Amino acid sequence: MSWLEKIMPSQMRNDSAAKKNAVPEGLWTKCNDCGAVLYSAEMERSLEVCPKCNAHQRLRGRKRLDLFLDADGREEIATGLEPKDPLKFRDSKKYRDRLAQAQKDSGEREAVLVMRGSLKQMPIVAGTLDFGFMGGSMGSVVGEAFVRGVDAAVDNGSPFVFFSASGGARMQEGLFSLLQMGKTSAALTRLAERRLPFVSVLTHPTMGGVAASYAMLGDINVAEPEALIGFAGPRVIEQTVKQTLPEGFQRSEFLLEHGAIDMIVERRHLRDRIHRVLSVLTHSPQAPASGETADA
Repeated sequence: MSWLEKIMPSQMRNDSAAKKNAVPEGLWTKCNDCGAVLYSAEMERSLEVCPKCNAHQRLRGRKRLDLFLDADGREEIATGLEPKDPLKFRDSKKYRDRLAQAQKDSGEREAVLVMRGSLKQMPIVAGTLDFGFMGGSMGSVVGEAFVRGVDAAVDNGSPFVFFSASGGARMQEGLFSLLQMGKTSAALTRLAERRLPFVSVLTHPTMGGVAASYAMLGDINVAEPEALIGFAGPRVIEQTVKQTLPEGFQRSEFLLEHGAIDMIVERRHLRDRIHRVLSVLTHSPQAPASGETADA
């Protein structure tokens, strides 16, 4: 209690506390880009895209797949995988303590989620990284879950779609983490041999070993607007090469202009656009996009 509250009459203190409690918790949220204060319900309706500046806020992994896949017929795969601490790694904290805290905060066992499901009634396998779990870093479990997603797609004869949001390889697992770059990249050859498409969706941010491996190996590489995509951060690169880099050179718009990705798609159009792409690649009938007629 502050000194001012101490000298206030008790009735005034009670009235002040009642006014504070009158506003429900979580009613408002703030855009991380423009700073606009918005109704949480409004942000939810806009799929966590700011209606003022169109900035795409980060999505938790489970919510992303909830928004992307059809509601019915989902089946989570690779659920039995648990992260290990083979190196007994410790920096300012023990790695196993970091894992326990991340699991408690996120409600997930790891930074990856993979599901069988459908996209507008087209059977697919989809996966995602959750940046809220240790920055979506790629450790052994992430690599293994990705491979199991590829295997499920091969077994089902269906496309594979994966959403990346990651700071890169998980340093606490050292070489075990770096090995996942080759492991995930090699797994994609099995999809290619079966002529099954892989669509990689790069969201903000997709960096480090994730960007340097499977994330840029899609048959179609899609990005959300203004996503940061690259290997090292811009400040590190500038300090290394001793040159001023072009403004926004690691943003999705710059990468599209220079041919590193195939398209930029706003979140509200992702289901329609990816379904169209997969329909072409698999020679399947195309369902009309939301709000469109079959003849459009």
